[in-house]
Amino acid sequence: MSFEIFYTMKTTHLIIPCIVGVAGCSSSVQQKNTQPNIIYILADDLGYGDLGCYGQTIVKTPHINKLAAEGMRFTRHYAGCTVSAPSRSSLMTGLHTGHTPVRGNKQYDPEGQHPQPGDTYTIGKMLQAGGYVTGCFGKWGLGYPGSEGAPENQGIDEFFGYNCQGLAHNYYPYYLWRNKDIFWLKGNEGFQTGEYAQDVIHREAKNFIRDNKKRPFCVFLTYILPHAELVNPDDSIKAMYSGMFPETPYQGVDSGPQYRLGPYGSTPQPKADFAAMVSRLDAYVGEIMAELKNLGLDKNTIVMFTSDNGPHREGGADPDFFKSYGPLRGVKRDLYEGGIRVPMIAWYPGKIKAGAITDHPSAFWDVMPTLAELTGTKAAEFTDGISFLPTLLGKSTQKRHDYLYWEFHEQGGKIAVMKGDWKAIWLNVINPHRTTVELYDLSKDIHEDHNVAEQHPEIIAELDQLMRKSRVDVEDFPFSLPVK
Repeated sequence: MSFEIFYTMKTTHLIIPCIVGVAGCSSSVQQKNTQPNIIYILADDLGYGDLGCYGQTIVKTPHINKLAAEGMRFTRHYAGCTVSAPSRSSLMTGLHTGHTPVRGNKQYDPEGQHPQPGDTYTIGKMLQAGGYVTGCFGKWGLGYPGSEGAPENQGIDEFFGYNCQGLAHNYYPYYLWRNKDIFWLKGNEGFQTGEYAQDVIHREAKNFIRDNKKRPFCVFLTYILPHAELVNPDDSIKAMYSGMFPETPYQGVDSGPQYRLGPYGSTPQPKADFAAMVSRLDAYVGEIMAELKNLGLDKNTIVMFTSDNGPHREGGADPDFFKSYGPLRGVKRDLYEGGIRVPMIAWYPGKIKAGAITDHPSAFWDVMPTLAELTGTKAAEFTDGISFLPTLLGKSTQKRHDYLYWEFHEQGGKIAVMKGDWKAIWLNVINPHRTTVELYDLSKDIHEDHNVAEQHPEIIAELDQLMRKSRVDVEDFPFSLPVK
């Protein structure tokens, strides 16, 4: 494996040598097209506070910090949902969870999730129609293999990785998918741990960029890191954190019929493993950026980096220790800010001002219209999104959402509506007679400690009306609204 990375403990800078197999590490191939390439990096369960540029003080993320220093950092960017599948569906369709077709993590046997309909208009289809080649490397989760929701039916020319979110829990799987075909990882036969899937996926992603360097491309790098299980190869990144923290070993599933079928494996050092996984993700970002420069693509590529939802507490993870949610309340599966507000960085040399910071409220469903405006392609006829390209380019013509909407179908059902700084959260929505509502003023209470619903019935009434008009029921994800 050519992927060689290490940190120096004195400088905490990642050193990335030339990659074996790249002819002439300093040579470049200038791309002839004028349409910008798009690299959209989607971390898995990375919290708002897990990066140095967002306040993290323990875990080292020098390359992502550099990306933020050279680009724009968003402080109010929101995921599509608080778990994977609906969040990714919202991203791909430009629709929030009151309208997007996939609204929950519905599992299918033997592997895969509920499929998006084949006629769903996605970012992939939009860009394909505009002359782009499209790729996705990492986790899919929007349709089991062979279904109408599989990547090849949703606007993805080349897919490599995990089709199924459940199997993506394990980092040494027996196989991955390359388009419609199984790609066996022979180094992981039996109990072997010879091929760390994330390294394999990352290698294939770099190959995609090299192979398409002379044509416009869009690639989604949907890395699994740092989602549980908390497992790393025995390399210099893991060694950097080993023994640093007080640890409580996590006992998972290391054998038996469920081994590598979803349950998380054991780790004696869950904190060290989590930190190493975030730094490994940072290393991948560093290699992608170096690849762009080596190929002469760095001046004509926009890079976006974000996360699919807030931090998790699974597999031994301890978001409290790392303050993974930053100044926010909540984690994955919450509609409090910590569950849905995510880091977001955009980098585009010569177009996005270096070191820019924006508090413009934006969400996953804004990405489709943003990329449509950027590339001259056509967004869906109906979208919940608003292009934030004016914000990226530093213009004063940015339109703003009247409000933002989320729904979540687990833990009794939850809905959130945010209008300006007011945010209402309905709990136990599935049982309308037990539903309660909370109200927070984010301008004064970013941690959502003080429920002021009783003091502001007029605000609750206004947000309740917005909530009721914000969704269309779908057969596969029914939801009862609270009784008035």
